[in-house]
Formats: sequence, structure tokens, C-alpha cells
Amino acid sequence: MPKQGSNRRPSLSEADIGLIGLAVMGENLVLNMASHDFTVAVYNRTTSKVDNFIEGRASGKSIIGTHSLEELCSKLKRPRRVMIMVKAGGPVDAVIAGLLPFLEEGDIVIDGGNSEFPDSVRRTEDLAAKGILYIGTGVSGGEEGALKGPSIMPGGNPEAWPHVKPIFQAISAKTDKGEPCCDWVGRGGAGHFVKMVHNGIEYGDMQMICETYQMMKSGLGMSNDEMHEVFARWNNGVLDSYLVEITRDILGYREDDGSATVDVILDTAGQKGTGKWTAITALDVGQPLTLIGEAVFARCLSALKDERVAASKVLNGPEVSFDGDKAAFVNDLEQALYASKIVSYAQGYQLMRAVSDERDWELNYGGIAMMWRGGCIIRSAFLNNIRDAFEKDSGLTNLLLDPFFEKAVETAQASWRNVVATGVKLGIPLPAISSALCYYDGYRTERLPANLLQAQRDYFGAHTYERLDKERGEYFHTNWTGRGGTTSSTSYNV
Repeated sequence: MPKQGSNRRPSLSEADIGLIGLAVMGENLVLNMASHDFTVAVYNRTTSKVDNFIEGRASGKSIIGTHSLEELCSKLKRPRRVMIMVKAGGPVDAVIAGLLPFLEEGDIVIDGGNSEFPDSVRRTEDLAAKGILYIGTGVSGGEEGALKGPSIMPGGNPEAWPHVKPIFQAISAKTDKGEPCCDWVGRGGAGHFVKMVHNGIEYGDMQMICETYQMMKSGLGMSNDEMHEVFARWNNGVLDSYLVEITRDILGYREDDGSATVDVILDTAGQKGTGKWTAITALDVGQPLTLIGEAVFARCLSALKDERVAASKVLNGPEVSFDGDKAAFVNDLEQALYASKIVSYAQGYQLMRAVSDERDWELNYGGIAMMWRGGCIIRSAFLNNIRDAFEKDSGLTNLLLDPFFEKAVETAQASWRNVVATGVKLGIPLPAISSALCYYDGYRTERLPANLLQAQRDYFGAHTYERLDKERGEYFHTNWTGRGGTTSSTSYNV
């Protein structure tokens, strides 16, 4: 297999890897591989797309066009490596089924789309029974990342990893120290699971930035140019990140007539499902992923555009305006966004730990932070701090308990509370930022009102409760009305 930087032009009669699906991500990954001296065979169901690609962007590069799955497989070195970049779900299964007649024992199938991780668990097992090695890998970074270096999160059958590692680590993004933003995540669906959590955190980051933008725009009356300058400044501080960087650029972008492009975009958000999957998984394993859940619901609420327009003419809010120090409040917004971001990652890592423990994946949490350090959408400077936290304590139960993050949130706390309180007073919704604060206050509270909740459950459903004056694991039922019996429910869940 040619190495990066080799001067030898690879033979076009035999390819190092095949790729199926020449949409945006597929095309750019192929060009990335070719730029690192790998020969790539490509196939697309609409074969004219193959021809157009070979004659266009792929012209003169170590890329072989094919017009059938059989031809694609015939062009690959053994063990064959075939990467699938098609829509998640049924289309992936259909492509795998079409490939199987042309694969042999030890060949490798790679799903690089946004598949649900249970599908990758199933495919790993099903293909292993046929002697085929499967990898389900998350790929993050969008069009530019795919071309210049994405974050790659592979999982599945560990026997496959040595065969794809040289390719994946060559084409992935690199940290400032030259570390590849790609490493083996774990067995089964671990790769797609970590990518799903990445996307959930991405939902949260974007929503919090949008809430901050709305507070500046509607609460402080700031212009796009003023906000552009604020985000530019923030990108040089603790909020240094790709999403803050592109927000800066978006706020500075203008139409031909000089008007701001962002102002003419309809305020209804789309979604492809990964944020929803993250929230559902959190509910399944009993983890309080409140911020990402609010980010998903915020997109759902934005989609009710016609209803919101009608409601805005009927429902009234507070008739007040901001009368404080705007510059000081902008600084408060920076701290509130930073503290909320820490909570979002803390919740995401709690979810990863819970699922990893349940499935015995043994995820490397510091390593995951490094995979996200470059190339991906949530890349940010403070991922280095997350890596450091888990290197100091691999058993860390919550990022908020790490000394660095504990101090950061403590420093931001007064500003954070001021921003949430101001949003309530002005009637400006801050669902993600306020839910982050609620989570923080709940997590630091020794005694929550769940004692009353358990009493209520026991009152109407005899669901039982535990007592402070007894050992954990011993359950009690009270005949609250005097009319009930002593029989209690057998379903008690914490």
C-alpha cells in the first residue's frame, strides 16, 4: 500500500480501497484518499455520476471508475476494503446485500454514513457470521473536512482495523501536535455511537450560539456588524471553536445589495435525526441529557412557523427593554455560553459512559476528545482540557467534577445566572442555556424533591419507596388513605 508522500504513482489496475456513493461526502473522501497516494475504485448507482466524476474532479488522479458492484470488487486488492457512503438505513443494507456475492472471507465492508449504532451492532454480527469484517465509522467535518481531513470514528470488528488504519489515519485531520483525529473506538456499534453523541453535542452547541445571537439581536438591539465583532473576539478566547468561527463569518456575509444574508433566511430549522437519536438513547439508559433534548425540541418548535406567526399576534410577553451595561452583559453572555457548553459535554460524556458500561465497550474518553479536536464540526480548543481531565482521572464520573471545569463554571456562574434571569425578564427564550443551568443546580443539590415524587407514585400506584433511615435496596409501601391494602407494585425503577 503506498505511503503518504510517496513519489511512485500507484497502479490504476488495482485499488487500495473502493467507495460506493458519490455524493458530496463520498466524492471528497475519494479525492482526499487520492491526494495521499491511495488508489481508489468508485461506484455510484447512477453510473453517469461515475463518468462525470472521472472526467471532472477525478481527472488525472489515482481513481478508477466502475459501473457495477462486481467490477468494483474486481479492482480491489485483498483483503478488499469497500466503503459505503449512502443514506442510512435500508439503502446501506441493500448495498451490503449487493456486495456479498463478490466478497470473500476476510474482506472488509465500511459504512461511513450516519447510521444508527444498533444497525452497526447488527451488521457487525451478521457479516462476521459470513466471514466478512465490518466497520461502522462516523465521519465528521462536512464537505471541507472530507476533502482536507475529517474526524473519523471507526468501530465494529477489531480484526478489520489494522487493514484500514493506514488509510483512515492518513486522510484524517491532525491536531496541532500532528496526532491523527482518528483511532479505534470499540466493538460493534461504538464508532457510530460516538459519532451520534458528537452530532448531539453539535445540536446543543449550535442552539446555544443561536440563543446568544437572539439575546444580542432582540435583547440588546445589536447590529450584525456588532455581533460579527463580538464573535470574532470570542473566537480568540475560551470559546475558540469552528462553530463560533463560522458564526462570525455568517454575521459578516452580505448579499449583492449589501444586506445581511442571515436576515433573509427563513427561521425554520431542519434536522436529519442524529440529535433525536442521541436524546432517545439517553432516555433509554436513564441519563439526563437535558441540553441536547432542548436543542432538538427547539428545532421542532422553529418548524411551527405558521403557528408561531399566528400566536405572535395573540400571545403577549413582557413590555420591558434592556437598560443595563451592554458591554458588561456581552461579557456575561460569553461566560454563560462557555458554562453551558461545559454542561453539554459533561452530559454527552455521561451518556457515553453509561452506554459503554452497558455494552462493555471500554471507550477511551480522552482519545475521543482528541478525535474531535480537528476536522469535525464541534472542534474547539477546550477539547484539549477534556483530554487532560480524563488523562488525569480515567474514572472521572462527570466533567464538572474535574478541577479545571469546576473552576471555569464557578467563575462563570454569576454571569450565567444573570443571562438566564435577563432572558426571562425580556421574554427571550433560552431553552438550552437555561436547561444547562437547571442541570448544574440539580446535579449539585444533595436533596432533590424526588422524595415527594416517590410518595405520589406510591400513593396512586403503590410503587413503593426507599427510606433515609433504612439500607438502600429495601422498599416500603404506605397505605396513604387507609382504604388501600398492603399489596405493592413489583415495578420499582430509579
